Amino acid sequence: MKVGETWWFALPVPANKSAKPIEITEASIVEVPQGMKVLEYGAYSLEDTEGLALLVKEGSKFTPRFEELRDYSDKPVKVAPHKSSDIYYLARLKITGLPSKSARYCRFDYRQGGREFTQTLDCEVELTGK
Repeated sequence: MKVGETWWFALPVPANKSAKPIEITEASIVEVPQGMKVLEYGAYSLEDTEGLALLVKEGSKFTPRFEELRDYSDKPVKVAPHKSSDIYYLARLKITGLPSKSARYCRFDYRQGGREFTQTLDCEVELTGK
């Protein structure tokens, strides 16, 4: 990676292990190191991106054209009971300097049965230079 590049990093695909539906209201990376800046978060369809775009460099010929795809982050993402979501969240990351460490932990805010919850999952992306 080089300073000035922009990368898209996929947060874990939301899965609802409970017997009641959930609505995800926000997703974010908890620890973003110096040298990395989150420009935005988006939520995209696995079908539209032709699978999970785990870590892709903006502008690469293999990177989905996110600007042309429907971003579902404008309203809560619903996940049925005992199902994984067809929509997943990504962080658009700008490299502003040599990152001091990995970006870690993904937080999901959601509603279920009229109550608000937050769950933090272990996730990590390490972008290093040459």
